[in-house]
Amino acid sequence: MDIDFSEVLVSLVAFCGLLWLLDSLLVKKTRVAAVAQYKSTQTKGKSEEEVAGAIAELSREPWLIEYAKSFFPVLLIVLMLRSFLVEPFQIPTGSMIPTLLVGDFILVNKFAYGIRLPVIGTKIIDVDDPKRGEVMVFIPPHEDKYYIKRVIGLPGDTIRYEDKKLFINGEIVNQEFVENISIDTNIGELAGTLYSEVIGGVEHPTQHIDGVGRRPRRTTWVVPNGHYFMMGDNRDNSLDSREWGTVPEKDIVGKAIAVWMHKEPGLKAPTFSRNKLIN
Repeated sequence: MDIDFSEVLVSLVAFCGLLWLLDSLLVKKTRVAAVAQYKSTQTKGKSEEEVAGAIAELSREPWLIEYAKSFFPVLLIVLMLRSFLVEPFQIPTGSMIPTLLVGDFILVNKFAYGIRLPVIGTKIIDVDDPKRGEVMVFIPPHEDKYYIKRVIGLPGDTIRYEDKKLFINGEIVNQEFVENISIDTNIGELAGTLYSEVIGGVEHPTQHIDGVGRRPRRTTWVVPNGHYFMMGDNRDNSLDSREWGTVPEKDIVGKAIAVWMHKEPGLKAPTFSRNKLIN
């Protein structure tokens, strides 16, 4: 399982906050008492500079408390931003090509589908529901890590995918031919086709590998209540709801809204040439 940065942030905020609280309630009293005793018994015959220096030394916070107080507000702000507003996310695979490329850094709107508590994901405020055609980040039912796909099916929908054709509630989703392309795969470069598709009023590109197709055990699915059917735009190279099923509402992370940076693997410098809103 990947490291959950939200869990790390929550732990650090709790640790720093607890140290600050313990210092305020318990430890600080010993420093105040030490200063009071020094002032009443040990200042005679000493210069103002000596007294001030001694008081500063007795009042000094332990380095751990000092760091906890310094980092707590910063960590808390970062936690609030990531948990309730916007979270950065890097595209790890090619399942959303050509919409999103490996190495794209995107922003995820965390409140688009409701305000959720960090780490546990419990929704505390309803905002909106996912719409067909939107690009969503979520945790799939088979693996405890973030995935990103396009919302194809809403609760109650019947989805059919067969012979590279997509049907939603019995109606075929039209694909307009754009161009023939070459697609890099783990078995070399293969011929492919780029299409333009409209789902839920959202126009987006999809690509297919000529002569190759995923062969799921099923071709038709009915989306249960409170679940969503997700597919990648790289239709023949995407591990998605065709393989592992639908995504429950409780496992939604947020809506992908923009690409803000791209970084190729290796030592190549990041670029901003792909900055765009995500359709």
